Amino acid sequence: MNFTDILLLMFSAVLVENFIFSRFYGCCPFLGVSEKPDTALGMGMAVTFVMTVSGAATWAVYRYLLVPFGLEYLQTVAFILVIAALVQFIEMFLRRFIPALYSALGIYLPLITTNCAVLSSALLIVQEDYSFLEAVCFGFSAALGFTLAITVFAGLRARMAYADPPRAFKGFPITLIAAGLLAMAFSCFSGVQL
Repeated sequence: MNFTDILLLMFSAVLVENFIFSRFYGCCPFLGVSEKPDTALGMGMAVTFVMTVSGAATWAVYRYLLVPFGLEYLQTVAFILVIAALVQFIEMFLRRFIPALYSALGIYLPLITTNCAVLSSALLIVQEDYSFLEAVCFGFSAALGFTLAITVFAGLRARMAYADPPRAFKGFPITLIAAGLLAMAFSCFSGVQL
């Protein structure tokens, strides 16, 4: 695979097949942590780290541990264990060095372990039979798309705080409507042929 193919893979993972707006993976943290842009960006950076490193780690676990021993059927369990270890590392790091972000993320930080976007990234890497470089690039790009989506939505929600919607739409209903409109805006990339 050449450099152009890698760039097309990355562009596709960020915009065309965005995990939030196209595949609908990771909607729980998308709706739960997107109230403030700085918290959303912190969550996006944590997911980016976990998804990039887990892409590389799960690729290696699958290729060098599961396939040689005929244990491919254990890929989901093995991937969850790798992801859980990475999330524990992130949690300890944030608690020690960035306690404000750690407390702002709250319950959503440990939930990265069960975030379907992170697990599906690892599973898609295996399903698409990516090379190591492709796996790392795909994991990073998919996470970058997740970060883009959650940060843009957090900015939109911050602006919506000054809006005065009808009483029936206040709170969570207007949030879902805004998410749907944002997903429709991102759907303009779905027609891009790569």
